[in-house]
Amino acid sequence: MGGGQARRAYIGSFTHAGGPGIVTASFDPGTGALTALGATDVVADPSYLALSPDGGTLYAVSETTDGAVAAFTTEGDTVRPLGAPVPVRAEAPTHLALHDGHVHTANYGSGSVTTVPVHADGSLNSAPAGIVEHQGSGPDKGRQEGPHAHQVLPDPGGRWILSVDLGTDSVRVCVPGDGALTPRHEVALRPGTGPRHLAFHPGGRVAYVLNELTPTLTVCSWDPADGTLRPLAETPVLAAEPDGDAYPSEVVVGRFVWTATRGADVVSVFALDDEGATARLTASVACGGVWPRDLAVDPSGRFLYAANERSGDVTWFALDPETGLPRRAGALDVPAASCVVCG
Repeated sequence: MGGGQARRAYIGSFTHAGGPGIVTASFDPGTGALTALGATDVVADPSYLALSPDGGTLYAVSETTDGAVAAFTTEGDTVRPLGAPVPVRAEAPTHLALHDGHVHTANYGSGSVTTVPVHADGSLNSAPAGIVEHQGSGPDKGRQEGPHAHQVLPDPGGRWILSVDLGTDSVRVCVPGDGALTPRHEVALRPGTGPRHLAFHPGGRVAYVLNELTPTLTVCSWDPADGTLRPLAETPVLAAEPDGDAYPSEVVVGRFVWTATRGADVVSVFALDDEGATARLTASVACGGVWPRDLAVDPSGRFLYAANERSGDVTWFALDPETGLPRRAGALDVPAASCVVCG
């Protein structure tokens, strides 16, 4: 490798489908290249990962029927557990976020958000401090028979915690405090869209909600003072009506917005106006594999990574700084890859 001192990236995978668990890889900041260093499968199905701000601790959900969350130290070429996994008292956690001394998990199977305190050494409390149960359903009887929390994240100012629910076609805004989340607002999106993930514009006043059940992106205004999310426009993530499966999975934001769509197996690029309130689809490129479940942009904003679950690889792309267009630069084999995080 060349172009700079190697850093670390972490890749989650589904162990039940033959994945190696959590893979530690070196990341070359000059070329974007990933090289596998080691792996651990001590936690089943670590499908989503999050790093502490200092990069010293990695957190993972265990997306199983008896869902759990686990902490790992990142020292060495393989992450090592910091204590035993903590049950989240919910089914199938799919996402997690670290905020103000707590880890929050979005539990898809149970339609809830669990909060677990984090100790000073990065390890987790032995039990959750609180659980917020979502309520409601949607018009798609096969996928929206009840709530399905798919993502949880803080807003850019850290004052609010948002949870995106595919089953109820809504985003909930909560106030964190004393280890518990207090619901403040529930924002309805178009029925049947099945919102999956949300990402904020760097300016902090616009958010983009990616919908799974209809391949669209909903642009919303965000008021950080009172935690108000307001839908402004909904736009397709594909240039033409799909002739087969098309299930959007992830949205990431920098100077542009990028989305991944499974089935169509593409990464789409959206150009933004200065405030980010208008998103215009400009291109779609092949994701480099099959069934892109996750996207990530490296800290420099120069490289984009796609975790392709069914082809079992993580593809990296160099990003054109003027157009946002991804150009495939390489791939790393990771069976059943589900998530990638660049440190």
